[in-house]
Amino acid sequence: KATIQRYLEYLEAAFLIKRVNRLGEDGKYFKRQNFFKVYLTNPSIRSALFAPVSDDDGAMAETAVFSQWFHLPTRLHYARWNKARMQGEVDLILLDSVNKPKYAVEIKWSDRFIKSRVEPKSLIYFCKKNGLSKSLLTTKTKFGSFTKNGMQIDFLPLALYCYWVGEDILRGKEFSQRFLKKTNDLRYGKVQ
Repeated sequence: KATIQRYLEYLEAAFLIKRVNRLGEDGKYFKRQNFFKVYLTNPSIRSALFAPVSDDDGAMAETAVFSQWFHLPTRLHYARWNKARMQGEVDLILLDSVNKPKYAVEIKWSDRFIKSRVEPKSLIYFCKKNGLSKSLLTTKTKFGSFTKNGMQIDFLPLALYCYWVGEDILRGKEFSQRFLKKTNDLRYGKVQ
């Protein structure tokens, strides 16, 4: 265990990987941080080390999003829970200055949620439990939005989401506040 921990620290110090800590369903830290995800800081590393990426690789889609966010000093999190019969996960959580969730994103590399109108139950559950009224779910190619019980979820293609995160980081703006305006502008044909 100590050796693996040391290797992870070396890889993180070399900016090759980044660890993302887990939160509970209530958006709070665990007393012991035993659970975390490891992401490559650059998705091309995977192709260089292993094999070309296939068109349906959702894990690489998550890596692409996280690699954009890693350019900020913000600490990123994910949430996973398993209570009674309810289990779920939300891929990307940003916390505010008092460590309360302010932004949640479910990263998908699929248009399934838009085409079949399946509700992202984990995302809705997490947002309601933490008082978030808006959220985002990435898709492969489709745009959209739906509102249910006062909860709005916008659907945005992952490539465009990565571009907007990168653009806002370069311009020094806070993405989570501006993205809602951008998705509304896009929906109504106002985006340049």
